[in-house]
Amino acid sequence: MKNKHDTIFAPATPPGTSAIAVVRISGPDTIKICKKIFVPAKKTDLQHAPGYTAHYGTLHAGEALLDEVILTLFRAPNSYSGEDLAEISCHGSPYIVQRLCEELTRQGIRMANPGEFTLRAFMNGKMDLSQAEAVADVIASQSRMAHGLAINQMRGGFSAVISGLREQLLEFSSLIALELDFSEEDVEFANRDKLSELINHMDTVIKDLLKSFSLGNVIKTGIPVAIIGKPNVGKSTLLNAILNEEKAIVSDIPGTTRDAIEDTIIIEGITFRFIDTAGLREAGDTIEQIGMLRTIEKIAQARIILYVIDMAESGVGEIESTLKELSVTYGGNQKTFIIIANKTDLLVKAPRHFSELMEHEVIFISAKRRENINLILDTLLKSVNLDALSDQTMLTNSRHYDALNRTHKAVKAIREGLQSGVSADLLSTDIQQALHYLGEISGEITTEEILKNIFDRFCIGK
Repeated sequence: MKNKHDTIFAPATPPGTSAIAVVRISGPDTIKICKKIFVPAKKTDLQHAPGYTAHYGTLHAGEALLDEVILTLFRAPNSYSGEDLAEISCHGSPYIVQRLCEELTRQGIRMANPGEFTLRAFMNGKMDLSQAEAVADVIASQSRMAHGLAINQMRGGFSAVISGLREQLLEFSSLIALELDFSEEDVEFANRDKLSELINHMDTVIKDLLKSFSLGNVIKTGIPVAIIGKPNVGKSTLLNAILNEEKAIVSDIPGTTRDAIEDTIIIEGITFRFIDTAGLREAGDTIEQIGMLRTIEKIAQARIILYVIDMAESGVGEIESTLKELSVTYGGNQKTFIIIANKTDLLVKAPRHFSELMEHEVIFISAKRRENINLILDTLLKSVNLDALSDQTMLTNSRHYDALNRTHKAVKAIREGLQSGVSADLLSTDIQQALHYLGEISGEITTEEILKNIFDRFCIGK
């Protein structure tokens, strides 16, 4: 922030050999620097060239010809950063990129800090802080759902909700401030009933957003799915079948898996993080004890539990008692339990309890033969309920979650103040608190430390 008027540059494409590479330049001296290193093929004065134009020419470092390039020009304020900005597309030789960066440094401009282009976009009013944070999420997204949530936030879906609440509350704050100016005359400019309606509305919206965080965050990072069951029921074989690779060691010896094994798979745009756990049993040696502790941790963290049973050996009573115990211990209301009856390939005839298993909506599979694995994947997708999420604004950022939690406490204080009829000055204090926390989300209220923590997560060049 101290050097916000500097002209900066950075490669905007990853290091390594590629067809093309892009180096981005932004700041007040962008055009002047480009004129020193770039010679257009057609006689064009870059100083007067309009924005959103591309120019073909040659790139030079002193007297040396570096490459034939395309220079794309963007004019302030209609650029990503809100400043004059140029992007040089050259051949993707690491040598060319290095020489270009050396020449830009020699011309007196500096390498950008991580996220500095987006920081400048925020500082120049091109986006608010939550939108700027979403840029990093868009870059990091690895599934359709994570990308959709990030795009919605980057385009202002979440910002619109927050700014709408803040604007309405700000209006009441102004009216109450006016009351304080006329305190001796005992007048009331802010309608308390309407303020109460707004606070109730804010309470509902904030609660919904806070509730959405657990799902929004796991969609962003991957929905954790724990594969549990007794030793030797085929958990590792099932993991390998789902991932379609030999990820876990498979053996007839019970207890082969002593630690949690994790991997991810994207199913119709949603990332699932599968965790193969140690078998549920009484732990023997120290290593087994550690394995069981990690199994318990993974069950607690998981949103979906695949409970694998040996179809021929597990009775319905045992299944029901295990599910009940898991539900009570690990909060079953927030988890989806899916029963997987494995080893159908070993059955000569249907077991006696087959009809009872059918009543429990059990999925019958042969992990060894990879039969009916698609039924598990279909059930996983249904458990996420994509249709309900398609148009929902969701909370995915832990900083926003923290600020909204504090906003919710301030809103609760406002409601209690209205109910007890507190004075305008006390009511104003609680309203200012709520406005402050909402402003932290959008960046209307921020500090250099907060900005540093946010933009340090970005890649250089963005």
